[in-house]
Amino acid sequence: MQIKKEQLDPTSVKLTVTAIGSELAPIKQAAVERLGAHVSVSGFRPGKTPIGLIEKQLDPNRLQAEFLDSAVNQLFIAAVKDQKLKPVSQPSVSVTAFVPFESLTFSVEVPVVGEIKLGNYKQLRLAPETVTASAQDVKEVLESLRQRAASRESVTRAAQLGDEVLIDFTGSDVTTKKPIDGGSGADYTLLLGSKTFIPGFEDGLVGLKAGEHKDLTLRFPKDYGVKTLQSKQVKFAVSVKQVSELVSPKLDDNFAATVGPFKTLSEAKEAIKKDLIAERQREAQVRYDNTLLTRLIEKSAIPVPGILVDEEVERIEEEEKRNVAYQGQTWQQHLDQEGVTAEEHKKRQRPRAEERVKAGLALAEVAEQEAITVTPEELEVRIMLMRSQYSDPAMLAELDKPENRRDIQTRLLTEKTLDTLKRYATVKK
Repeated sequence: MQIKKEQLDPTSVKLTVTAIGSELAPIKQAAVERLGAHVSVSGFRPGKTPIGLIEKQLDPNRLQAEFLDSAVNQLFIAAVKDQKLKPVSQPSVSVTAFVPFESLTFSVEVPVVGEIKLGNYKQLRLAPETVTASAQDVKEVLESLRQRAASRESVTRAAQLGDEVLIDFTGSDVTTKKPIDGGSGADYTLLLGSKTFIPGFEDGLVGLKAGEHKDLTLRFPKDYGVKTLQSKQVKFAVSVKQVSELVSPKLDDNFAATVGPFKTLSEAKEAIKKDLIAERQREAQVRYDNTLLTRLIEKSAIPVPGILVDEEVERIEEEEKRNVAYQGQTWQQHLDQEGVTAEEHKKRQRPRAEERVKAGLALAEVAEQEAITVTPEELEVRIMLMRSQYSDPAMLAELDKPENRRDIQTRLLTEKTLDTLKRYATVKK
């Protein structure tokens, strides 16, 4: 087999492959055997018919098509292995010369992982973040729990900060007078002072009694999450339907017993502190991993196949669409709030998608250089642990699907590779 390689760009190559009769003969024989599996020839028992006789019973065009499909596939795989390529998508194939079963020449253009030049990852240094939880942090959690457990007593007095009000409200653009999307609500319960609404809204309701109405003209923050509302001036027509005073339970041992298996308030505080620290450690670990990967990428040269970025953009988009649907919005409503078209939204995802792809390629290269692998035993242990977390037969069946097993294996490899990077990063100079 002769192979000619042409580098089209850093992440795509063209291979021209030529094979002759002696290399094609076993491929042809296998094709004849597959197509002739159910062919019977008078005078011969099944499986005993000479291959030459079977071939004469086959449609020549069908045999050539079967042969070409198998030959191109097998020779392409061999050429990729010979050239040490890492394809990332299906190739574009063109047969340029074919003398039936005597010689075959075809060319393929295929996106590949380009040459990755890693920075010296063994010299990266990053100290782990120290996390803690203060007495004030614990106090804030307890206050939040008290607030949730508070009883509501309707009052006739004017609303104060700390009260809960039941309101109807409608927001409209000051300039166009048109209602704004998501700017209206009915029978909405709002805790004054919670900073749930934009600045000025909750303070503007202080002093109102049930049955009273007030117009609030406010400007949305310039960094507001919905792009179309950033810095927009809006008039809110608000009707207060009820004012309730919150009566929180006393912060004592009895209260502690209502929020967990605690006998004393001190036990509850200690448990809350441990939970806060554990959660902050998880968050700190994510930040640490991301920072370490970012530094590795910055010190490396990683050509990125465009098709991998396209696929990652689609994954990010699908994830966001699920979140939007979960919040009760349509995708078009979400795009309208963001003030972008579907194409603009996708384009905005590309930098993030490219960083994800670079991180994956960098980790794969580290794993290869460090000879990091996932053994069958490690994979089975992880799947067994995951099985113990589910009782739903459908979820358990999902774990047995080949694609999900591959995904779990990939995650395990990523974890092991990150652990290796972290060991290097925390070595003292």
